[in-house]
Amino acid sequence: MTENQNLLAEQRRALILDEVRRRGGVRVNELTRRLNVSDMTVRRDLDALARQGVVEKVHGGAVPVAEASTHEPGFEAKSALELSAKEDIARAAAAMAVPGSAVALSGGTTTYALARHLLDVPDLTVVTNSVRVADVFHTARQAGGDTGGAATVVLTGGVRTPSDALVGPVADRAIASLHFDVLFLGVHGISAEAGLSTPNIAEAETNRRLVGSARRVVVVADHTKWGTVGLSSFAALDQVDAFVTDRGLSAAAREELAEHLPGLVVAGESPDDPDGSEDF
Repeated sequence: MTENQNLLAEQRRALILDEVRRRGGVRVNELTRRLNVSDMTVRRDLDALARQGVVEKVHGGAVPVAEASTHEPGFEAKSALELSAKEDIARAAAAMAVPGSAVALSGGTTTYALARHLLDVPDLTVVTNSVRVADVFHTARQAGGDTGGAATVVLTGGVRTPSDALVGPVADRAIASLHFDVLFLGVHGISAEAGLSTPNIAEAETNRRLVGSARRVVVVADHTKWGTVGLSSFAALDQVDAFVTDRGLSAAAREELAEHLPGLVVAGESPDDPDGSEDF
C-alpha cells in the first residue's frame, strides 16, 4: 500500500481489506505508517469493515473473517469493496459489447458498475435479473428522454436475494426462453475445483439458465473472488469464454486460470505485458 493522506475513506478501507486478506492480518501501527493517517482514523476504518462483516477486530489490529459457504453479503456491503478494481473491470468488459447486440447481465456490484459503462454502447438489448442494473438504464432513459440508441431492457422478474438479484422459477422460465450474444456474469466465488459458485442455491439455478442461454460467457470479478467457494456450483471453468479481472490477481492464479480458460483479461494491463491479459 502506498502512503496517501488524501485517500477517500472507501478507498482506504478497500486497501486495508486487501492487506488483511493477503497477509492474514494487520496491526494498527503498521497501517498508520503505510497510509500516513492517524491511529484513530485506522481504528474507525477497522470498525467500519467489522460492521460490514469482512474483518474481525483483534487486540492491536484485525484478521479476515472466515466466511461460511452459505454466507451471502448484501449489495450495500459488497458495493464498498474493491471500488477501483470494479471500475477497471467494468471499463474493460464494456469494450466487449457490440452495438446492436443482445447482452445479459447477472446480479452483482461488478455488473452494476459495468451497466453504467454500457450506457455508451448504442442499441443494446439488455436482459438482466438485477434490479440495480435495470435501474441504471431506467434512470438514464428518464434523464435523457426516450431517444434513439437507448438500450431496451428486459427484467426477468423473480424473488429478490440479499444482493438484489431476482431468482427462482419465474426468472428461470423467462431466461430459458431467451438467447443472447454475450453474458456478463458476476460471481461470488471462482476456483479451479468448484468452478463458479454462489452461497444461494436458487441463484445458482438461475445462473445456470443464464449460462445456458448465452453464446459467450464473460465472467467479471475482482481478484478477491479467486479461491472463494460458495455452497452451490453452477458452471465449470471450461464453460467460460473470458474472465475479466484486475491487476491484484496473483501470478499463480493467472497460470492456473490459463490452463482452463481461453481468455484471461487483466484490466489495466496491456495485452503484450508478460503478466497481463491474454488474447481470446
